[in-house]
Amino acid sequence: MTGMLSTGSSALLAFQRALGTISHNVANSTTEGYSRQRVDMAARAGTPQAGGGYIGQGVDVARLQRLADGLVFGRQIDSSGEVGRLASLSSMATRVDSLFSDGSTGLSQPFNAFFNASRGVAADPTSTTARSALLAAAQALTTRWNSLDTQLSTIEAETNASLTGKIGDANQLMREIADLNKAIAASGPSATPDMLDARDLRVGKLANLTGASVIKADDGSLNVFTLGGQPLVLGAKASTLTTLQDPYQPDRMQLGLDTGNGTPVRLADSNVSGSLGGLLEFRGRVLDPARNELGRLATVFATEFNAAQRAGVDYNGDVGADLFIFAPPRIAGNAANTGSAAFQTGIADAGALKGQDLTLRFDGSSWAAQRSDGAPVAMTGSGTAADPFVVDGVSLVMSGSAAAGDRFALRPTADAAGSLKLAFNDPAKIAAAGAMTSTSDLGNLGNARVASTSVTSAAAFAGFNGATIEFLDSTQYTVDGAGPFTWTPGSPINDPDGAWSITLAGTPSPGDGFTLGRTPARSSSNANALAFSGLDTAGTLNGGTVSLTVGLSELVAKAGVEARHASLGLEAQQAIDAQVTAERESVSGVNLDEEATNLMKYQQAYQAAAQVLKTADTLFQTLLVSVSR
Repeated sequence: MTGMLSTGSSALLAFQRALGTISHNVANSTTEGYSRQRVDMAARAGTPQAGGGYIGQGVDVARLQRLADGLVFGRQIDSSGEVGRLASLSSMATRVDSLFSDGSTGLSQPFNAFFNASRGVAADPTSTTARSALLAAAQALTTRWNSLDTQLSTIEAETNASLTGKIGDANQLMREIADLNKAIAASGPSATPDMLDARDLRVGKLANLTGASVIKADDGSLNVFTLGGQPLVLGAKASTLTTLQDPYQPDRMQLGLDTGNGTPVRLADSNVSGSLGGLLEFRGRVLDPARNELGRLATVFATEFNAAQRAGVDYNGDVGADLFIFAPPRIAGNAANTGSAAFQTGIADAGALKGQDLTLRFDGSSWAAQRSDGAPVAMTGSGTAADPFVVDGVSLVMSGSAAAGDRFALRPTADAAGSLKLAFNDPAKIAAAGAMTSTSDLGNLGNARVASTSVTSAAAFAGFNGATIEFLDSTQYTVDGAGPFTWTPGSPINDPDGAWSITLAGTPSPGDGFTLGRTPARSSSNANALAFSGLDTAGTLNGGTVSLTVGLSELVAKAGVEARHASLGLEAQQAIDAQVTAERESVSGVNLDEEATNLMKYQQAYQAAAQVLKTADTLFQTLLVSVSR
């Protein structure tokens, strides 16, 4: 009877524990990160009996098992980091794509309207209405360029704000993981499954923010690292993510890590994944290139149109003035520089502009330039006003002196779109007329004619009153008797004083002559208007091989491609993540039908165990009654 009581009570307690565990599973069937628990039972060793044989002693709860797969957990961590990265990248890249491709915010509509207005001036160069329409279109175009740059600046500010918010969330998770590590290590083998679930859930959320790799320590703690190997959590010690000021751009945030051992160190963008990594990748791979290319288009457009303006004369007969003004290339010294060097920047060759950010370094004897990926860039000149440094189409005149190790960040086109504006609003200042009139001598035998004229120096041209060009033979000419100068077909004929330049079409014969005169005020000439109205299709980018129209299309297309690639990557990773989640659920998820079945099974077992106790009690009471008689 004592054996029956012991056996029945052990069964009753075991089945009670099992029922409690099943109830706990059912209660947490929708709890995020919960892993199903199971009571494992083991039979007690039997005791030998007189005469041979053994009688069982009941059952014990061997352990409370947490049903979780470490390999699946590792895959979840990897997948969570990638989902976080691609979600941030896709969301932000789609915003940039919408900004450029939407007709109400993109450049295409005002860009085309401006050149249509330019062709209107070419068709009727004396019309004040046409000239005013050109200025209005120019104002609308500059406003759109400014607006796009402002929107990109807003997106960057939002990126910084999002970085700050996510850093706060990550730090909170790291502290909680460290606290749970401490409690789990102190509990040893007695650590509760719920505590392990809570830690794994936080590790997964941290991975979604930063990306992570996890290593389990001997004491049960989880050490969490970034993909680059920097420690986020080591046992009970949590590091702290922080923001650092960019040494070149004080308004830009960089990601840093404070491990508690001194000054925070910068985390390279490539060493971080998750949402934070996606934001950093978006900024470096999508936002900065888009803003730089937008600025490059603005720079080349304004530079080329201004050059066309200066080549002709306006309605008042004056040499054309720049229509557009914009900020020069931005250059900033590193905060750690020790020298006194400073630079004045300008555009040396708009067609050679790449738009990519550069770093200039001084090694103590010479300067070198390189792009963000470390690729070297050719740098010529000595840095003086007479011989400036020239790199990727940008000129730099240095003042002061540099110390070995000094570095400067050059952003050739970052500020151009936001600073672009009109220099004047007087329709009469549109330089639609060619700079000079030309007359071929009546006795000319060749078929040459003056195809175009341009001003090369406004100051020198101020005193120009006319010139005569005479060819001595098919390769030599004189200007007002000065010379002879060598001429080859296709090359310009330049004023010896540098005031003007003309080009010829056809072939001159010996003795052929041309008379040049100054274009008068209120001229109906449209020679220069024809030149600047065709700048949208002329080769002006990439060394004269790509037009502004094509460049604009490429900008829009690249933004669309980046957004599409990020979206496709996110869709693929979400499918992978769903598979990993389903695999986890098959092991750790709570199946209510299965739990209901187990509940009925253990309920019946509990009732049976209670019946064993009742039977033992009845037998014991019967024995007591018999003895008492």
